[in-house]
Amino acid sequence: MAARAGCGRTRVPASESHDAAQPAADDRGTPEGSPVRLLTASLLACCALLGGAVAAPRADATGVTCSVTDLPVTGPTGGAAVVQGQLCVPSGSTPASVQLLVHGGTYNRAYWDLPVEGYSYQKDMARNGFATFAVDRLGAGASTHPPSVPMLIGAEARSLHEVISHLRAGHVGGTSFAKVVIVGHSVGSGIVAAEAATYHDVDGVILSGMTHMPAVPVLVVSAALGLTPVFVDSQLAHLGTDPLWFTTRPGARKPLFYSDNADPAVIAADEATKDEVSVPGMGTVAVFGIVLPTTYGIDVPVFQAVGSQDVLFCGLLALRDCSSAASLCAGEAAYYRPEAQLQTYVLPGAGHSLGLHRNAAEYYAASRTWLSAKGF
Repeated sequence: MAARAGCGRTRVPASESHDAAQPAADDRGTPEGSPVRLLTASLLACCALLGGAVAAPRADATGVTCSVTDLPVTGPTGGAAVVQGQLCVPSGSTPASVQLLVHGGTYNRAYWDLPVEGYSYQKDMARNGFATFAVDRLGAGASTHPPSVPMLIGAEARSLHEVISHLRAGHVGGTSFAKVVIVGHSVGSGIVAAEAATYHDVDGVILSGMTHMPAVPVLVVSAALGLTPVFVDSQLAHLGTDPLWFTTRPGARKPLFYSDNADPAVIAADEATKDEVSVPGMGTVAVFGIVLPTTYGIDVPVFQAVGSQDVLFCGLLALRDCSSAASLCAGEAAYYRPEAQLQTYVLPGAGHSLGLHRNAAEYYAASRTWLSAKGF
């Protein structure tokens, strides 16, 4: 029997308070093959040699500086595309490492910087000395919105690989980051796993809101009752995307993504910033990024975190015990090689979107502790 990873332990310090977040950009990308987008991507390729197309950095009162950058990447059909992201760093400091943050399905980068006080992973990290770059995945936020069918896991992993190259080359914020830790949530974790296992270009991996045993009956019912085509959704129909781009129905995010341990204001902000997901893409991520042992190809340290009340990936129907870090490790360790040095974490009382619950500060702190212990 092949060797498998074990799980380490860490002592988590007391959590700190969190600052008000800034909303993500509202503007959306244009179709991948349009003349405007192709011209824009060409110009961005030139700008990238000088550090990327960067909006003026803004500093907040707590010593965090954030800036928005557009990066040229390859679209799912091989054409030019753009990924937009927000870099947040400690004001006046240039960390040598950066976290590349990858949101889940029907989210955009607002997941990492929600416009509600106390719910910004990015600003929490910056105030504690860490740099983060949160991207809108292709098809979300202000990045290019391609057709849904070719938006498969391989295309998404390739675009992230290219973003990592930009981060190392100094095209984001003018810093050539020596170390890159890639961080995913939910569907984003499946894509992150595929990227890390395929390209071996990162120094660490954080997977959140994911186990290798999703609760299939819950997912089937959730998809049937909780999702709807974007073109019939009053909030997102203006995007004009094709019929296989889906989003959550109004009011569906609470039962899908949250436990009772969530602030109604946070759930409302989540609803207000929701986005779309490619149905074909989500299917390939579910199979090749989550269910199959893709993570066994990861050869760098891994931190895996879930909420104890995640109805999509934990519990009896998922055959996964998320009551503690030890029980989570017992179910997940076989999917990792020893080089992953797997460490697990469970946020008590949190649902699927663990970074948006009342005790999210504990999850932020656990992530920081792991990052520091691994030299990031």
